[in-house]
Amino acid sequence: MIRSDSIPAARRIPSTLLLHGLAVALVAAALALTLLLQDLVATSGYFLFYAAVGASAWFGGKWSGWLAVILSTLVVDYFFIPPIHSFGMDRQALPIFLEFAASSLLASWFSSWRKQADSLLKHARDELQMRVEERTVELQQTNQQLLAEMAERKRAENAYYEAQADLARVTRLSAMGALAASISHEINQPLTAVVTNADACMLWLSSKPPNLEETRAAVDCIAREGTRASDVVRHIRAIFTKGSPERTRVHVNELIREACALVQMEASRNKVAFETELDSDHPAAMGDRVQLQQVIVNLILNGIEALSGVTGRPRRLVVRSTTNGPDEILVAVCDSGVGIDPKDERRIFDAFFTTKDQGMGMGLAISQSIIEAHGGRLWATANSDHGMTFQFTLPSDPEAAS
Repeated sequence: MIRSDSIPAARRIPSTLLLHGLAVALVAAALALTLLLQDLVATSGYFLFYAAVGASAWFGGKWSGWLAVILSTLVVDYFFIPPIHSFGMDRQALPIFLEFAASSLLASWFSSWRKQADSLLKHARDELQMRVEERTVELQQTNQQLLAEMAERKRAENAYYEAQADLARVTRLSAMGALAASISHEINQPLTAVVTNADACMLWLSSKPPNLEETRAAVDCIAREGTRASDVVRHIRAIFTKGSPERTRVHVNELIREACALVQMEASRNKVAFETELDSDHPAAMGDRVQLQQVIVNLILNGIEALSGVTGRPRRLVVRSTTNGPDEILVAVCDSGVGIDPKDERRIFDAFFTTKDQGMGMGLAISQSIIEAHGGRLWATANSDHGMTFQFTLPSDPEAAS
């Protein structure tokens, strides 16, 4: 609804005069019709003036209604209240005049109130309709945004599943590559021993006369190394499968002696002074014999390789075993080699990381996996003078301790 105070004064004045003129015209029309019908209408039949007052208030507002009331009372007093054609009145006609004036005022008020209520109702209905339309537009926009977000989320979900499938495929390929690299790394030692003993066997057989005793010993060694190669493959595969390792009671000192015997030739070839410091008081442990032996062999061979380039000082490698608390066994392999760059110390146990020109970067990663699968831990520390010390722990057998 447009408020009257929001309309410019130049436009408001003609509109007000027009509405007041409407009130005057309606009162004049009521007077004319009443004079024409006065012979048929009773003295109290001023309904045409009531209609004029109501129409003026309805179409012209409150002020036009009041103007129609004033004009109607003056007209009725002048033309119909005795004495006729005079603004005076008899005492007996006063109640009739007051009744007409009060009725006119009531008709004007009711008509203007009803008009205002209808205008407010229409304004509220129009405003509600406008708000409903605005809200509908907002809901449509929100719905479109929601559909766009759902489509984007669907695309992201599909991309996630595709990336997950690619990751699973890469993980499988990585696991297969790690398995192949680990088997290649670990089986290289027994195969080297097989080739070496085969060459020795041919040498003993070609001598005059053939040295059958040494040949027989070389063939026995070839058989042992072939069996060991098969065991290495089988036990390394167990690391990458769900199968649990073969846990038996093992004596760490025996494993160390066997590992030292396997690498004695490599130590001699590199002129490494090989020493053992074994504590005979620690209890047995539970574990996979082949896997634990491979860990010791790997650590010793790494120490020998670290010592191969050392000049100007003794090439010394020490393997120690001792108790580390009441229920743990500690094995340490200490060398006086070139050591490891401090920036690489945290990465040496990562798969495929190596500081060797011909290395595969799997030995320490596999060794750490084996030790952790047995409930222990493997770590490395730099020596105060030269070289590194690799240590691992194993839980002791509770039954053996008791």
